[in-house]
Amino acid sequence: MTSREIVLLGSTGSIGTQAIDIVRRNPDKFRVVAIGAGGGNVRLLAEQALELGVDAVGVAKATAAQDLQLAFYSEAARRGWATGDFRLPKILAGPDAMTELAQWPCDTVLNGVVGSLGLAPTLAALHAGRTLALANKESLVAGGPLVRAVARPGQIVPVDSEHSALAQGLRGGTAKEVRRLILTASGGAFRGRTREQLVGVTPKEALAHPTWDMGPVVTINSATLVNKGLEVIETHELFGVAYRDIQVMVHPQSVIHSLVEFHDGSTLAQCSPPDMRLPIALALGWPDRVADAAPGVDWTAAHTWELRPLDEEAFPAVALAKAAGEAGRCRPAIYNAANEECVAAFTAGDLPFLGIVETLEQTLTDAPDFAEPGTVDDVLAAESWARAYARERIAGGKGA
Repeated sequence: MTSREIVLLGSTGSIGTQAIDIVRRNPDKFRVVAIGAGGGNVRLLAEQALELGVDAVGVAKATAAQDLQLAFYSEAARRGWATGDFRLPKILAGPDAMTELAQWPCDTVLNGVVGSLGLAPTLAALHAGRTLALANKESLVAGGPLVRAVARPGQIVPVDSEHSALAQGLRGGTAKEVRRLILTASGGAFRGRTREQLVGVTPKEALAHPTWDMGPVVTINSATLVNKGLEVIETHELFGVAYRDIQVMVHPQSVIHSLVEFHDGSTLAQCSPPDMRLPIALALGWPDRVADAAPGVDWTAAHTWELRPLDEEAFPAVALAKAAGEAGRCRPAIYNAANEECVAAFTAGDLPFLGIVETLEQTLTDAPDFAEPGTVDDVLAAESWARAYARERIAGGKGA
């Protein structure tokens, strides 16, 4: 593999810091030329920039630009560098900073931005002809039609472990040989519970994920299975497989990350211990693998792995996501945005756990007949409506 130049968006988050760890251990394969983040942790951003020797740094929060510059000098002093002995990278600040960085000269853009703010950088990277290592769900969930319109075949490489697993499994046959794709789910904090057993569960219980260490929103989404619903929509957008041919299985051990079934009856599964460095490294090096990106399965030990069907009565979020995806017309964007409001309300104690998906379903039912999105503003308008409607419903006590 020849050395690749990387632009890393969301560098101070979980995906970003793990990507930097991979780059740090493979200096002959990767060079980070630009990084960007929201601006909430300028100290870490400055550390990363000076360590990596990047050409540009972006902060989405315009008021953080001066703080970032001061953090550069502070970090240089900590390293014992005299003033004038180091080169400051170019600083981009404001809401368009990530979009500007996505067009920076490079080979690959890794988009680890959180939320709908990641959609515009995704489109910018694709328009600029970059390979896009995509970890931003909203780009495909909310902006799928926009992304499809500009992405070349193979231009997007998924970073999520489930979609990375599917991409690897799909190497084993041609598109016309695929019968179905099977996404695995850990089942979250409440796997195995009936709907009746979910009445009255608390945010503390929902945040106790049995396998992964994730942020609060993703962890609660895992407990409701909304996260898997979002991944089903992403799967459809990434691989062009019909929703009826995408299935979810519960796999508590989180070692089988997804499976591809072919029409001859054979199934290929991608297996590895739960470690995001593996799919991140594969996305940066695609189609080549990066040696020792993460530890493999210990094949000298005995293993017991189970797969069981999803209980859609207790966890209807996946079926709801499929219906939203099939309906189109901004329904996936509404699904995602309304869910974020519901999760915030549940965390604050203003909505019961079962009220999350109930409110989500009612929001989709009552949504206006939006058109297929033609611009980012179309997506944002649908999301804005969904957030306002969900908040109003929750405030009126109708989500309980």
